Amino acid sequence: MEADVLVIGIGAAGAACALRAADLGLSVVLLSPNKGEKGTNTSWAQGGIIYRGPEDTPELLARDIQRAGCEISSERAVGLMVERGPEVVRELLIERAKVPFDRTSRGDLHFTEEAAHSCRRIIHVGDSTGRSIAQALVQEVEQHPGIRFVQGGTAVDLIMRGPHTVDPRDYYHRPRCLGAYVFFPEEKAVRPFLARETVIATGGLGQIYLHTTNPPKARGDGLAMAYRAGARVINLEYVQFHPTALFHRLAPRFLLSESMRGEGARLVNHEGEPFMHKYHELEDLAPRDVVARAIHEEMMTTGQECMYLDIRHRDAQWTRRRFPLIHRFCQRYRIDITRDPVPVVPAAHYACGGVAVDIWGRSNITGLRAIGEVSCTGVHGANRLASTSLMEAVTWGYQAAEGIRDMLKENPLPSQKEVMPWEQEDDPVDPTLIQQDWLTIKLTMWNYVGLVRTTRRLTRALRILRDLQFEIESFYRRAEMSDEIIGLRNGVQTALAVTHSAFRNRVSRGGHYRVE
Repeated sequence: MEADVLVIGIGAAGAACALRAADLGLSVVLLSPNKGEKGTNTSWAQGGIIYRGPEDTPELLARDIQRAGCEISSERAVGLMVERGPEVVRELLIERAKVPFDRTSRGDLHFTEEAAHSCRRIIHVGDSTGRSIAQALVQEVEQHPGIRFVQGGTAVDLIMRGPHTVDPRDYYHRPRCLGAYVFFPEEKAVRPFLARETVIATGGLGQIYLHTTNPPKARGDGLAMAYRAGARVINLEYVQFHPTALFHRLAPRFLLSESMRGEGARLVNHEGEPFMHKYHELEDLAPRDVVARAIHEEMMTTGQECMYLDIRHRDAQWTRRRFPLIHRFCQRYRIDITRDPVPVVPAAHYACGGVAVDIWGRSNITGLRAIGEVSCTGVHGANRLASTSLMEAVTWGYQAAEGIRDMLKENPLPSQKEVMPWEQEDDPVDPTLIQQDWLTIKLTMWNYVGLVRTTRRLTRALRILRDLQFEIESFYRRAEMSDEIIGLRNGVQTALAVTHSAFRNRVSRGGHYRVE
């Protein structure tokens, strides 16, 4: 496989980049480990995507982003997104992909409000916005003649000039990404995919935590590959924990959209008493990090295993119509959100940090770009404002594609003869070892690198994860290749990178809270 552009990931960022690049006349290979849109972070997003509300301005949105991000967001990145983001949303999602956003009785887009927003500016498709966007974009990708959509392959490592090329003199040159090695389980083979430019759009890292709202493949794959290749990573300590994930012993930590609080739901304790007034002036609409820690504090203070989200005061028919996905999911576990307060706990939700990139998605490695949650554009600062992620994803998808077009001549297409073939190993993999190692990673991150961090906890986490990484790398070198072993290797690398960042930063800010 050879192309001008290799895009790894079929979420909103990857699809937007592939479509824009193909429209610009570039040859594109789009790689996804899953079939269709399933399993992407985008498809799991509920709340909505920012557009320009009737009372909104770029300046007002920028101020809200900076305030939620604890005033450390990149002014340049925020400025780009608030100006170009609505244009991309309109062009790509509303006009081209025709995402069926909810409308008023007059046919206008319906705007809702979420926590820390100063006005209604979020458009949505019920409470399953991400799924609708992902489905519409995949359909566009499948119909585009300029995109080769390769499904079922997992990227193993980036192909780098020097470590993965035949000529030893390549080490003297500046590091350059030439593509990626890709594993296909049905063939049990690893194949090199070469490209002038490689774009990582692999999503998040929530699965390194015990409780997460992320899909199973959100293991930090792209981050780990970029880290091993020498890419600069920043702000990894700022992991955003969503305040309200469903708490039920038989259910996964299903996301209860922030839009519920935007539409009037209240957080209450086991006695039905509101408590957010004790923690922030915005009460239930406070920034996510504040709300998550407030719930955690109430749980610790009262000894209760969860708090509750209460929307019973709204009209039942309206609630079922506004939140159909949440209503149906909770009903599976005999919880009726129109009649019962919903038990909730915080859960790892979004990584505000990642591969450091500029406004064109460029990393510090020639030929390597990153977009979407795996990247750090600087928009989110220390804490992401609700519903900014999808807008950032499509905006930087367009930006990356246009940047590649303008610089394509500088990166010649590598030859297959230049690249070393992958060396296969065949030791059988014991699934019990993989499960046990994953459990160690998840428990270590949840207990020691979670909502509340201390020097002692972080030191212990570093020691545990370093030892575990040594064992996993030794295991990986001999093991028969599989998606599970690839994910485990990436998971422990990502967990270590997050822990290192948290250990170095002694300032409590946003998603990073040090007791000291």
